[in-house]
Amino acid sequence: MSKIDHSLFDGPQAEAHTCPQCGSALRIRNSKSGPFIGCTAYPQCTYSKPLHDNQTTVLKEIEGTQCPECGFGMAIKKGRYGMFIGCSNYPDCHHIEPIKEQEDTQISCPKCQSGHIIERTNKYGKQFFACDNYPKCRYVVNSQPVAEECPSCGWAMLIKKKGQIMCPQPLCDYRQPVSSQ
Repeated sequence: MSKIDHSLFDGPQAEAHTCPQCGSALRIRNSKSGPFIGCTAYPQCTYSKPLHDNQTTVLKEIEGTQCPECGFGMAIKKGRYGMFIGCSNYPDCHHIEPIKEQEDTQISCPKCQSGHIIERTNKYGKQFFACDNYPKCRYVVNSQPVAEECPSCGWAMLIKKKGQIMCPQPLCDYRQPVSSQ
C-alpha cells in the first residue's frame, strides 16, 4: 500500500492548498474509493478532487501496431474503468479501443426498441448485456438474453438464469425450465 505524503500540507506551501470555492483549508480524506483531497468546510462546501490525477498506467506496448488517428504505437493500458487499448501518444491523441470486441446478440432492445443488446464486460471482468444506444438508453441485464416475448406480461425479451428462462421485469414472475433440445 502506498504512503501518503502529508508534508504537502505543512509549511509555507500550505497557503497554496486552499479551497478554490470557499478559501478554507484542504485536507486528505478517505472514502470507499480511496484517498482524495477535500475541503475542511464540508458539508457547507463540497469541493473535492482526486489525490492521484493520472490513474492510467501502461501495461504493455503492442509491437507492430499503429494508431489509426496519429500513427503512433498502441499499448494495453489500465484505467479507472478497467483495461483497454490506447494510443501511446496520449494526451495529444485520445484514441482508445476495447480489449474485447462487443458481440451483438441480434436482440432488439425492449426499452428503446431502436438499439440492440450487446455483450459487455465491466472493469472487474464480469459479463453483462446492455443496449448499444448508451447513454441515450441505459437498459441493462446481468443474464444471457433470450429473443422471446414474455407470455405473461408481453415484455419483448426474456433472460436465461439459474437453469430457467424468466422475464427480467421485476413485477412479472414468469419462469420456465430451460428445455434441453
